[in-house]
Amino acid sequence: MGNAMAASLPSGVSSSPPGSMPPPPPPTVGIPPGYVKPEAPEPKSQESQNGLENPGSVEELHKKCKDVFPMTFEGAKLMVNKGLSNHFQVSHTVNLSGITPSCYRFGATYVGTKQISPNEAFPILLGDIDPSGNLNANVIHQFGQRIRTKLVAQVQGNKFAASQLSTEYRGDDFTGTMTMGNIDIINESGVLVAHYLQSVTSRVALGAELAYQYGPNVPGGEIAVLSAAARYTGSDHILSGTLGASGIHLCYYQKASEQLQLGVELETSFRMQESVASIGYQVDLPKADLCFKGMVDSNWTVGAVLEKKLQPLPFSFALSGVMNHSKNQFRLGCGLIIG
Repeated sequence: MGNAMAASLPSGVSSSPPGSMPPPPPPTVGIPPGYVKPEAPEPKSQESQNGLENPGSVEELHKKCKDVFPMTFEGAKLMVNKGLSNHFQVSHTVNLSGITPSCYRFGATYVGTKQISPNEAFPILLGDIDPSGNLNANVIHQFGQRIRTKLVAQVQGNKFAASQLSTEYRGDDFTGTMTMGNIDIINESGVLVAHYLQSVTSRVALGAELAYQYGPNVPGGEIAVLSAAARYTGSDHILSGTLGASGIHLCYYQKASEQLQLGVELETSFRMQESVASIGYQVDLPKADLCFKGMVDSNWTVGAVLEKKLQPLPFSFALSGVMNHSKNQFRLGCGLIIG
């Protein structure tokens, strides 16, 4: 968990063997692992003349289900967060691990004064850096009520490892997004991804994703992958899925009660000819200031994370464990968050 960089492929593109389309660059540099991630701003509810609301983006299609699964880590972790003002916060993170290199990272967050809604303010600047100069940076800004841009940069080994620019337009009942990643003018290479999601009814949203990659390392010089996306939102459950040439991704989310949430995920890769099914759950006990997340998948992997707030002190304790029965591997992690 030393680096909270989200390195996932677009929903229609999966990992490929040699000779197929190389995976696109990591689409997002997430919240740096040295400070408390603020509550994600809820998309402002926009209602069109036909009564339909904005469906969000394709990137958020499986978010409810994904949030149920635990983010396991290994080793010992100490995080110290300090708010310097209402707009600026810094953090210090120390990770000790026997598997990955131990490291220290300094992080900073700035939230601007442009108030879009009671829960949204822009611009947002996020970043973290280690003593070797490896940097993760993320700049988010919103122009007006509909257009939002995100600029992402990663520096590893004194070189730009990844870069990305996204522009999102949120209409009354649709969202369109265009993303450019790792554009290299000299070597003529890069990745372009277009997303579109449309509310069809108050419960059903349909969309598509087109991923295009070009460059000298791509077979034939260029390749494009088209995927379809759909989501059904019930009163206490959500069913979402994507279907493309690379595979199928299905998610089901169920809110069983105020304390229990369940998630089921199925990923099938046509190129790799394999499927992985996962079941996750989240138990919240507000009176005990405790949150427990667990999961099990078809690869015989079992994982869990327990988070406990140590009231009245501004401390939070985290305990993580993950075991793969087929490989006979076990990883244990514990962390303390101050501030």
